[in-house]
Amino acid sequence: MPIVQAFYNKKQKSHIYFIRHSQVELAYKQAVSKEKGGGDKVNGAKVTTNQTDALLDVGLRSKEPKLEEKINIRKKRMKKILRNWELYLFLLPTVAYFIIFAYVPMYGVQIAFKDFIPTNGIWGSEWVGFKHFTHFFESYYFWDLIKNTLGISVYEMIIGFPLPILLALSINEAKDGLFKRTVQTVTYAPHFISVVVMAGMIIAFLSPSTGMINHVLVFFGLEPIAFLSDPKWFKTVYVFSGVWQGTGWGTIIYLAALAGVDQQLHEAAIVDGASRLQRIWHINIPALVPTMVILFILNMGSILGVSFEKILLLQNSLNMDSSNVIATFVYKAGLLDAQYSFAAAVGLFNSVISAILLVVVNQIARKKSETSLW
Repeated sequence: MPIVQAFYNKKQKSHIYFIRHSQVELAYKQAVSKEKGGGDKVNGAKVTTNQTDALLDVGLRSKEPKLEEKINIRKKRMKKILRNWELYLFLLPTVAYFIIFAYVPMYGVQIAFKDFIPTNGIWGSEWVGFKHFTHFFESYYFWDLIKNTLGISVYEMIIGFPLPILLALSINEAKDGLFKRTVQTVTYAPHFISVVVMAGMIIAFLSPSTGMINHVLVFFGLEPIAFLSDPKWFKTVYVFSGVWQGTGWGTIIYLAALAGVDQQLHEAAIVDGASRLQRIWHINIPALVPTMVILFILNMGSILGVSFEKILLLQNSLNMDSSNVIATFVYKAGLLDAQYSFAAAVGLFNSVISAILLVVVNQIARKKSETSLW
């Protein structure tokens, strides 16, 4: 590679010189070989001593550590922090929360690679490598757990992801008044029902003998259905009860995005003769796309993290074929059967797969659109 690369610019009719920092010393030797007004030809381009000295000086200065600049940058950062100390004070509890409850517990992840015995402690337990992972992958219930977990998550995403968008678009088109406020209150309210109460309501409503749903079916001449005893109905009950509880709350972020749409766009579209559906399709939906992409990425990252509490409360021995997911399996293996290392290995596998999915989907979204988490 040449030390000095000269490129002729036809428009400017001048030479542009680039010197590699790693070759500055060698350039200097060639430059000083000409003492008086002479020049050195490198790669067919004439470089005078004065030009080389100037470029060499820039190259040498760029190599030296700019300590003063680094100190100045640090001082500026400290001034910004001190100037906005209230904001950092508000941030402190959140940072402390994640450090204490998310990062510090990672110390215990190593028991997934050991035969953990509480009396011996984490460091005193025997190291067994990937033994528990192999045991889980080769077990007969591995594919059943994966199938049930992915089945419920994908089903929930297909039904539950577009509904908040449709509801937000509908509420946004409604005129401000009693009807709009009533719809928002009715759809938001289920979100504040606790999981335990929600599970009790589902069990009561779907009871084959006393449930309201089965009474309606009998009234229309149909046979009562044991929804929570039949494995084929469990996923549907879980997904649609979750949709009923969370759809209204999920519209809030979409309504916030729609509030930022410039009304002049709608006014111009109305002048051009656009219908309401056309304005929704060409103005509102494109405004929601960045929010949709972000939420989709987050949902994909938690696709294996099915709600543990609700499934456990609705689970029974009759619907186990459809309701046994990774989260409930980890609970039973770790806390009920005291297989701490095995449960930690299964949980770590779940977390790693979720993290990989999050990164992959984020990269795809980053390439296909301008919106991503990072």
